[in-house]
Amino acid sequence: MKRVFKVKEVIKILIDQGWYLARQNGTSHRQFKHQTIRRTTTVDGRLSEDISIDNLKSMEKQTGLRFKDFAE
Repeated sequence: MKRVFKVKEVIKILIDQGWYLARQNGTSHRQFKHQTIRRTTTVDGRLSEDISIDNLKSMEKQTGLRFKDFAE
C-alpha cells in the first residue's frame, strides 16, 4: 500500500530540507524556493488535504527529494 501524504507533512519536509516559503496565492498554492537549488516548487491544497500521486512525483522531480524516504 502506498503512503498518502498530507499537504502539512510535505511542507514540513520541505522546510526541514532547507526550502522556504517564497510566496503564497490565497490559501491553497504555496511556492517554495531553496537557496542553493535554483528552482521553485509549488504545493497546492489546504493543509489537511491529501496530495495526489502526480503532484508528489512532480515535486520530487523539482526538489530532488524522495518523499517516501521521509515516511514514518
